[in-house]
Parts: sequence; structure tokens; C-alpha cells
Amino acid sequence: MNPIVIHDYDPRWPEQFATLRSRIAGVLGPLAAAIEHVGSTAVPGLAAKAIIDLDVLLTTAADFPLVASRLASLGYKHEGDLGIPKREAFQAPPDDIHHHLYVCPPGSGAYQEHITFRDFLRAHPQDAEAYGTLKRRLAVEFSDDRDGYTRAKTAFVLGILRRA
Repeated sequence: MNPIVIHDYDPRWPEQFATLRSRIAGVLGPLAAAIEHVGSTAVPGLAAKAIIDLDVLLTTAADFPLVASRLASLGYKHEGDLGIPKREAFQAPPDDIHHHLYVCPPGSGAYQEHITFRDFLRAHPQDAEAYGTLKRRLAVEFSDDRDGYTRAKTAFVLGILRRA
């Protein structure tokens, strides 16, 4: 199994996002209302797994089949919602920048939570630092258990979302 490793913030992460965003925007055009850098790599100074998270917000939910087809032309594989309503996951092409891609229809709660959480941590560096410390501790405790690691972060994430 691939152990969880938390890295110090890497100033290349925004550049990697920009590269991915440009490629995705190039095939989606106006089908995407927004393409956002979310997750810990989107928060300056925050320690994170070195995985870029991108959320694509669709202009209209009816465009999803066309969006999925266009993403497939770039080598993305649709994985379904992975248990999170109104958020479709796509596996990145092999040998690409390590990233997760999610496509969300308008009104997606998952999309709004990602944006809210990111923006709160960007505006509150002390909370971002506390989150980084928690993630480092949990990465040791749940080194080979990604589900356990994610579950263990839930209380912190929900606390931030309540405060935001």
C-alpha cells in the first residue's frame, strides 16, 4: 500500500494547478462555470499530501455527459460519485501531475464545502497551521489507512465549516 505522507507546503502547487486548469479549460470551455484549486495544496503555507485537488463546477448539470466525454479525451476515467452526492470523481491519466479531479453540478454541496473550507483556511493562518499539525499526526497514526485518516480529520473539517 501507498503510505500517507504529508509534505511541507510546496510553492509549485499553484503552478501545477494552473497547468491542469489550462488543459481542462481548453477542452471544457463554457461547459465549466469554474475550475477551482481546492484542498490543502490550495492554501499557502499548509502542509499537505502532494496531490492537487480540482473542482470543476458545471454551467448546467445536463452537460455532464459531454463533459465526461471531453475529459475522457484527455485520458480521465470516470469513477462515479464515490459515495458523495453531486460530485463525480475522475481518475487522472497515468504519469500526469498527481491530482484528483471532481466535477460538480450547480448547487453542489460538496463543491460549496470545498470552497468554504479553502477560503476559511486562507483567511485564518492559525487554523491552517492547526490543521497541518493534525494531518501530520494522523498521517503517522493512520499511515496505511486512508479511510481512517480521512475519518479522523472529519471533526476538524466540520468545525471549520460551522465557523465559516
